[in-house]
Amino acid sequence: MPPSPYNSTTGPTSSADLTLRSRAWFDCSDDVAMRHRSVLKLLGHDPYDLGDRPIIGICNPRSDLNNCEHGFDDLAAAVRRGVEAAGGIAMQFATMPLGAELCKPTDMLYRNLVSMTVEETLRSYPIDGTVLLCNCDKTTPAQLMAAASCNLPTIQFCGGPRDIGSWEGEPFACGTDMWKQWDAYRAEKIDQQTWRQVLDCVACSHGACNEMGTNSTMTAISEVLGIMPTGTSSIPATDPMRIEAAVEAGARIVQLVREDLRPSALLTRESLENAIRVCMACGGSTNAIIHLIAIAGRRCIKLPLSLFDRIASQTPLLTNLTPSGKYLLADLHRAGGVPALLAALADQLHGDCPTVSGRRIGQIAADATCRDDDVIRPRNAALSSGGALACLRGNLVPAGAVLKASAATSDLFEHTGPALVFDSFEQMIAQIDRDDLPVTPQTVLVLRHIGPLAVPGMPEWGSMPMPAKLLKQGITDMVRISDGRMSGTCYGTVVLHAAPEAAAGGPLAVVCNGDPICLDVPKRRLDLMIDDDELNRRLAEWTAPPQQHLRGYPKLYIDHVLQANEGCDFDFLRPDSDIAMQFIEPVIGRS
Repeated sequence: MPPSPYNSTTGPTSSADLTLRSRAWFDCSDDVAMRHRSVLKLLGHDPYDLGDRPIIGICNPRSDLNNCEHGFDDLAAAVRRGVEAAGGIAMQFATMPLGAELCKPTDMLYRNLVSMTVEETLRSYPIDGTVLLCNCDKTTPAQLMAAASCNLPTIQFCGGPRDIGSWEGEPFACGTDMWKQWDAYRAEKIDQQTWRQVLDCVACSHGACNEMGTNSTMTAISEVLGIMPTGTSSIPATDPMRIEAAVEAGARIVQLVREDLRPSALLTRESLENAIRVCMACGGSTNAIIHLIAIAGRRCIKLPLSLFDRIASQTPLLTNLTPSGKYLLADLHRAGGVPALLAALADQLHGDCPTVSGRRIGQIAADATCRDDDVIRPRNAALSSGGALACLRGNLVPAGAVLKASAATSDLFEHTGPALVFDSFEQMIAQIDRDDLPVTPQTVLVLRHIGPLAVPGMPEWGSMPMPAKLLKQGITDMVRISDGRMSGTCYGTVVLHAAPEAAAGGPLAVVCNGDPICLDVPKRRLDLMIDDDELNRRLAEWTAPPQQHLRGYPKLYIDHVLQANEGCDFDFLRPDSDIAMQFIEPVIGRS
């Protein structure tokens, strides 16, 4: 096996020292190399005159099954033009689509699988660097996890947010406003015909959700981590600027290979702390906590929930974006995008972190200008002084839980009420609209068995619908607790990611109807207000529910997935040492 040119510790000392990884497939004169060269010849390349041309893999997950990524063929073609103009050879490959709309029970179930698919494609083929096209909630973190593991020169490039629909003359957030109209329909405030008109606002174009949901949070994070080109995460999906930026990304990845700039230089503790801070400043999705922990874990970096909470408490909420504010992603781009937000946070950032664009974070912040200070607020006019996300502890969540405080009701931040427990998503859906549901505004709704192990996959079922009987009374929020997730486009006083989950024997498993639960956001506490002896007795009598999945990928997932506070990665994908983190090259021989 030839030695890898990408030493995980030092790398080549100069571009002249760099031996392209792909040449291990092509530079021999034996029968194996002959077959390898035949592939290049069929693609129209001269296999005997490769020179210093790197082979760039373009990951294009485009599928009819994922509406967020319908524009990817045009983006991939643009990236290819950039690669070839810069002297590279482009080769496209696909992955399983992770369409959040259609993939059931949840696309989160397959995040780790796609991460493995990307990693093993990059390992097993003659690829020197890669451009990863992303635009849906789990595709983005899956690719970042793979990039962290492979440590080959990488650029991530997103497809951008969809257009803005119009509802009665007002801009329509395709997720947040849809949930609001759904509640209005369930409260009998709009009729079925009006409800159906919402479809035109949701399906207004291809692209990701147009508010600060999970994908928009993760692409902003990718930009701050230095993996996504500066200023590109918020370009609208249908804006011609996105094609131009894709061409530039294709040209830039060729240069990154020659510079040998790899994710290990970008994904550092400092850059991850920058990413957490930007997530808090934009009222980002709670899902970002799980994904960042998983990404960091691939580089042997631990991100405890306490770190998220500390950074959140120090970081003002500056972006006035739905669901925490009123504007949409196109407005963020118009106001200056992520660079303008970095400028507002400059003194709180690690400015020396590098990026694929060739400038350091501090330089990007220094050069940026905010063009609308109602979209990106100055620090003295922040939407809140800190705490966009709150990480909770207590006897109900010994390993932690998360609340998106910026999209919650502050009057409920100190609340004690009796539990009403649903043992499954199906039970909750069957009962939530019953007129005789035993619920009042003081009730604390509990939904369990929707965590990583239980379904499996931890779906976004944590944002339980408000009971119809309360909606009809004009009550729009109440405390809700689960071991699941919620969409980044959702809102409400919803406690998520309760760990350990009920299916793993966490205390959520033994909550009974009527048990008092105390939420204290200022103290970061969530407690089941029963005697310790009684809690311990219930836990001792608890037995694990039977698993339906006895084979296949879901069985592998159940056997190896970590809990939410550990990022929901597979235990065998997260290295525990520098040696385990090394990227092992394949033996090049007959297949």
